[in-house]
Amino acid sequence: MSSVAIEQGQMVLLTGDEIVDILQGHEQETIKLVQAAYQTHSLGDSELPHSTFLRFPRQERDRIIALTAYLGGDFNVAGLKWIASFPNNIQQGLERASATLILNAMENGRPKAIMESSVISAQRTAAGAALAADRLWANKPLHKVGMIGCGLINYETFRFLLSVRPEVHTLYVYDVDSARAEQYKRKCQEYAGNIEIVLKPDMESILADADVISLATTAVQPHIHDLSMCSPDSVILHTSLRDISAEAILTVDNIVDDIDHCCRAQTSVHLAEQHSGNRAFIRCTIGDILLGNARPREQGKPVVYSAFGLGILDIALGEYVYKRALEQQAGIQIGSFFPTNWLERGGKL
Repeated sequence: MSSVAIEQGQMVLLTGDEIVDILQGHEQETIKLVQAAYQTHSLGDSELPHSTFLRFPRQERDRIIALTAYLGGDFNVAGLKWIASFPNNIQQGLERASATLILNAMENGRPKAIMESSVISAQRTAAGAALAADRLWANKPLHKVGMIGCGLINYETFRFLLSVRPEVHTLYVYDVDSARAEQYKRKCQEYAGNIEIVLKPDMESILADADVISLATTAVQPHIHDLSMCSPDSVILHTSLRDISAEAILTVDNIVDDIDHCCRAQTSVHLAEQHSGNRAFIRCTIGDILLGNARPREQGKPVVYSAFGLGILDIALGEYVYKRALEQQAGIQIGSFFPTNWLERGGKL
């Protein structure tokens, strides 16, 4: 069926709920797919222009980002993610992020799928975080996890972490909004009733007590200036990228998803580069570790994994969703999206 859709120039339209159904229960597959995407990128078989940030006067926290990407290897897919982040949506009962993903057929460049992409974006982010935590924590049991920021990203991160580390027995939770922290606790308890979930009064206690900490906040400027309370073995998943000060970043073992991409847009890593005058404090990328070209971590200091969020992950997971949608006949197939060839239009414009 997939060859027919491509040959006829059909396009598939997929909603967020359809994508939730397609990905449900496939956390392990998603993590393996993210791993393969990182490895392909580290081998140089990708094209990944810098993301374009559209910002607005007098709306410092709001932005819309365009991520274009091509991923080769077994993927051979190209596309564009257009994702908006409006944190005040939360007060209106809306999700902070909304997104659209367009995939293009490599045979002719034509769009072959348009899909809602906040689900894909959240799950690829969480899968990447879980993969990094699993590798950076290495071959020992993981018991205590901490979540700072109680939104969708950290909920998905919790789910994906449990899929690779079922031995986790305690979850520490903190959010500046205590009501959101309570809501998050209820949702996580629904998902994993056997986990002890503890609401913490501040970030510092989570940084001190948890083995793996996930930072997924809406901070636009650093607010964590000291990581000395962290255990030397701890892993910090710095998903939101702007929580940790430059000075604190320079005290830890730093891993990123892509050095060039992370060192821009005033991320904590970018600020550390400006502060130190170089990028030598970044030891390697997660792809280097996954390929076996770098050790998982330096002993004696916490490791911070800063993931800029690469478009290759969106198109890799989007392609997976697209193929499964064709198999399941999910979504709406549009057979007449493109105009009739201009030579055949007669007197029409």
